Amino acid sequence: MNVRTLPERYLTPNDVAELLRVPVETLYQWRLKRTGPPAFRVGRHLRYDPARLREWVHGLTEAAA
Repeated sequence: MNVRTLPERYLTPNDVAELLRVPVETLYQWRLKRTGPPAFRVGRHLRYDPARLREWVHGLTEAAA
């Protein structure tokens, strides 16, 4: 699965880690440092909006260009 074909449901940390091919712990570290993709909590559960994840990745690719 690539970022252009993200599902329309909110993603779990495991989903995002798999998409980005990074360990889940890396996502949590990025969250602490406020450098990773934006996430929100649903109770105790962390979720990612696919549209915001796409924007975050797009920002990274534009910065690298």
